[in-house]
Amino acid sequence: MLWIMKLSGFISAAMVMIIFSPSLQSFPPAVAIRSSSSSSNFDSDIRFSFRKSSKFQNGRECVNWNKNKTVCDPSLVHIAITLDIEYLRGSIAAVHSILQHSFCPENIFFHLLVDKNAQNLKTLVSSTFPELNFKIYNFNPEIVKNLISSSVRQALEQPLNYARNYLSDILESCVERVIYLDSDLIVVDDVYKLWVTELDSKTVGAPEYCHANLTKYFTSNFWSNERYYSTFNGRKPCYFNTGVMVIDLKKWRRLGFTKRIEKWMEIQKIGRIYELGSLPPFLLVFGGYVAPIEHRWNQHGLGGDNVRGSCRDLHSGPVSLLHWSGSGKPWLRLDSHQPCPLDALWAPYDLYGAGSV
Repeated sequence: MLWIMKLSGFISAAMVMIIFSPSLQSFPPAVAIRSSSSSSNFDSDIRFSFRKSSKFQNGRECVNWNKNKTVCDPSLVHIAITLDIEYLRGSIAAVHSILQHSFCPENIFFHLLVDKNAQNLKTLVSSTFPELNFKIYNFNPEIVKNLISSSVRQALEQPLNYARNYLSDILESCVERVIYLDSDLIVVDDVYKLWVTELDSKTVGAPEYCHANLTKYFTSNFWSNERYYSTFNGRKPCYFNTGVMVIDLKKWRRLGFTKRIEKWMEIQKIGRIYELGSLPPFLLVFGGYVAPIEHRWNQHGLGGDNVRGSCRDLHSGPVSLLHWSGSGKPWLRLDSHQPCPLDALWAPYDLYGAGSV
């Protein structure tokens, strides 16, 4: 595992350089531009491809390992990620980063959620990661299409962005726990540490940010209606980012949380009680009932705000996961030659480029 230690050392050194270099502390906003690889190009052009990843194998410390694991094998770590065409480059980089830093990469099973091009995407993933344990799931956008409201950013309105609400229905019933990860992040630690997070009696675990002003996530229509805001009575809700969650699917299924989320989305269609995509319903349902996870597992906001995508710094403290939430995505900024300093930490995991698919 010497290479892992070297890679981690490189990342730590890069972070120190970025954080403490005065020349990098003051930088202009980098406006994210649209990728030249559109979904229509992917439909007609199979050359949308990625380089083959290096092979990853379990270390000797990995237990219960065999070459023929099924999705129901109890030794597996389950991770769910969406494969949206616009964010595909980010998804591939996320998977790559997870494999690079896992001591038992062959014990990870990836549940990849798509809304079209399933066969092409399956071929692409298999070619990029020949040894990967994964399954492609078709998410039907019709399930959620009539529940989606306009948001501050068009990307937040895409049906696949709401697939996380339906993991309990989509994944096999034998999968009782899953880590949900967004497509715009990289993991720089062994994901097994996140997997074994203790949820106690809670259904969802995530890093919480209790200093955040929760009122700004809801409109005046929400705060002026006692029927709505009274949902927080007796609770101490804190903001949490839904791009990194550990979910007890067994408990989720038993308590019917999908229906509870859908109910708030129906209210939103009528009363416009929030502005920000799929996040507010999770705050309404789980706020105050979240198992707290160390902040190191979601250094979020690196994509800047939801309009300009301006550059951001790391939060203080250790780092296990870097998350480019917000409108600025590292692959777009790198391609446009307008990167933010922290985008250099994402680049080593990028496999996009010439390769066979």
